[in-house]
Amino acid sequence: MAATKDQTQALDTTFNAPIEVDGAYPTYVTVPGSAELFATRRPVKVGGTIDGHPFTATLMPSGQGPHWLPIKAALRKLVGKDAGAEVTVHLQQRFS
Repeated sequence: MAATKDQTQALDTTFNAPIEVDGAYPTYVTVPGSAELFATRRPVKVGGTIDGHPFTATLMPSGQGPHWLPIKAALRKLVGKDAGAEVTVHLQQRFS
């Protein structure tokens, strides 16, 4: 079920992934199986935690199947990790 503008959809998806670097986004993680999980290849607004620290972000389609979760510098600093390090991502809500 897709979330509408007036509601959020609860999620409970956890995965581990390395922080990656690309020209389009300073740092991001690839969300495995996201196209199937969200039934779309469009941007998706989500909330959850990275290594236990809360975040909200817009998952961006990679153009190759999975979405990318951009990780802001402030959040990387909070978790104490940079590109190449593995993080645990827990997606808890879908806002769009």
